[in-house]
Amino acid sequence: MGVKIVVQVKLLPTAEQAVALRSTLHACNAGADRAAEVAFTEREFSKFGLQKLVYAELKAAGLGAQAAIRTIKKVSDAYTTLHANIKAGNLGRPGSKRR
Repeated sequence: MGVKIVVQVKLLPTAEQAVALRSTLHACNAGADRAAEVAFTEREFSKFGLQKLVYAELKAAGLGAQAAIRTIKKVSDAYTTLHANIKAGNLGRPGSKRR
């Protein structure tokens, strides 16, 4: 196995690129909000199940395929972490039902 080199880079976008990047991030966050809403309503937290429910909607909203998939995965992972923390008793004040 070879040596891995980790490099930290800083994006220096032009004004036009910064606007496009900001727009993309806002679209992804709006998509994540919608995916989380559907996941909660439908009680579907798996990546593939959630993908079946919201992928077409995210694509229709203007997200590209990769952005839509990564957004769905981000929401699925967030719910997985939430459920694991609740099960482990890491949420809520001491003595609450969540602990």
